[in-house]
Amino acid sequence: MTRSLSRKISLVVLVLLLATRATVHPASPKQRTLLPPEELYGQLFYDIQSNKNIFSDSKTFVDCFPRYNVKTILEKYARLHRPSDSVLSIFIKENFFILSHNSSYVTDSSSINEHITKLWAALKRPPDKKQSGTLIPLPYPYIVPGGRFREIYYWDSYFTMLGLQADHQTKIVQDMVDNFSYLIARLGFIPNGNRTYYLSRSQPPFYAMMISILASIKGDSVYAHYLPYMEREYAFWMDGTDSLHAEGESYRRVVMLPGREILNRYWDDKNTPRPESYRQDVATAQEAAVHSLQRNPEEVFRNLRAAAESGWDFSSRWLSVDSSQTFKLYTVHTTDMIPVDLNALLCNLEYTISHACIVNHDTLHAKIFMGKYQARKKAIMKYCWDEHRGFFMDFDFKTNTRSSVYSLAGMFPLFFHLASQEQAASVARIIQELFLKPGGAVTTLNNTGQQWDAPNGWAPLQWMTICGLRNYGYDSLAKEIKLRWLTLNRKVYRTTYKMLEKYNVEDLSLKGGGGEYPNQDGFGWTNGVYQKLSKER
Repeated sequence: MTRSLSRKISLVVLVLLLATRATVHPASPKQRTLLPPEELYGQLFYDIQSNKNIFSDSKTFVDCFPRYNVKTILEKYARLHRPSDSVLSIFIKENFFILSHNSSYVTDSSSINEHITKLWAALKRPPDKKQSGTLIPLPYPYIVPGGRFREIYYWDSYFTMLGLQADHQTKIVQDMVDNFSYLIARLGFIPNGNRTYYLSRSQPPFYAMMISILASIKGDSVYAHYLPYMEREYAFWMDGTDSLHAEGESYRRVVMLPGREILNRYWDDKNTPRPESYRQDVATAQEAAVHSLQRNPEEVFRNLRAAAESGWDFSSRWLSVDSSQTFKLYTVHTTDMIPVDLNALLCNLEYTISHACIVNHDTLHAKIFMGKYQARKKAIMKYCWDEHRGFFMDFDFKTNTRSSVYSLAGMFPLFFHLASQEQAASVARIIQELFLKPGGAVTTLNNTGQQWDAPNGWAPLQWMTICGLRNYGYDSLAKEIKLRWLTLNRKVYRTTYKMLEKYNVEDLSLKGGGGEYPNQDGFGWTNGVYQKLSKER
């Protein structure tokens, strides 16, 4: 039997094993058709989501659980004939379970580390027993971020796992990895979160990093076990590569660049308003139409959704300046950009697959993926390294120019050891001079009112920055960012007994803000990064 055939059989067997494990689990979900809310609820969805008087947050309705068979609910609704707001509100309460936002998980005076340990139980969800509403059921327990985010999120989970690892909670780390593997086996990729309205997009691909956490606990055999799933995720991100033949051509998440290199972008397979942000997206498209007759709503919706796949929703990274020379959301053009963080992550995925092949004694495929890794690394240096600015930037393949927006996405090549020592020296200098603030590292240098811009700092980006600097010997700067970030977390905790989604790192007297919703507490990745950093020896 050839190794290629053996590996194909191995993939089938492992997928079946995982599916079998899920099937025999006492709380395993039945696999039924997964419908996004606009298809599941039809006109009821549009009537509610377009009405600001029913729910202030567009995410509320799409997260509701139907009390009865959906067909029965829709038949009842059809008989109402244009109900008033009050009648519609009563109808929703009678036919749906409306989930509350748990904004106060633990409010005792424990130490911050003890508080986080208690929060794991509060943020933990049991295996999903059945499919209901928009929730995609998962066979194993998982940790949610908190607040309005009552489902698992892809890239959040890696940073949450850092804290779980620090707290020696190996079982839940294993469960979460197996949930993501289950999603790959069932759907062919990992969606943004386990909601049906996320089925058209993913998030920054940290799955291989999750495997690395598990391997650091259980040994290298973990890589061989999860190799088929990493390969399948890679196939998702590289879908359409063979269809690209000319410079500037793109398909879904792949783009052919001037030197015939293939790099990736963020994308979404739909070009409609996001169900969970319906009114906001419609308003943004309307604003775009006022300012630019050449932009159709579908283009705006696609780019808003692609920004959501990036996890940076929203940031000046994805925006242009308008006639007033300010960044406006209606200028969003995410799909034009080759993001440096995404391609560094995919570099790591290629490298990890290569390593897993070696563990699996498949040297042929190990060489193939090492070649892919080296080619992508070279392309990142060519298109994303800006010699003039001395920093890693996103690349606009439509204009064939690098972005002018400095962001902490530029730290990802350092985190994954892709940069040269000279490049790292320049990046470290800019972090010291421009990004270092009283509360840690700021996300970008632009204050736009968007949450992934100044003055906000985010736990995942602190982690990537601190580790990236350490990789090249800038331990003093890394230590300073760590100290400032942990001090800010403790300061806010002492006054609120809460861990927040994001923090204002420029003015420590103010809360982090901006974006489409209020700052949330809970909070998965903040807990994870704090616990990991504070427990380091």
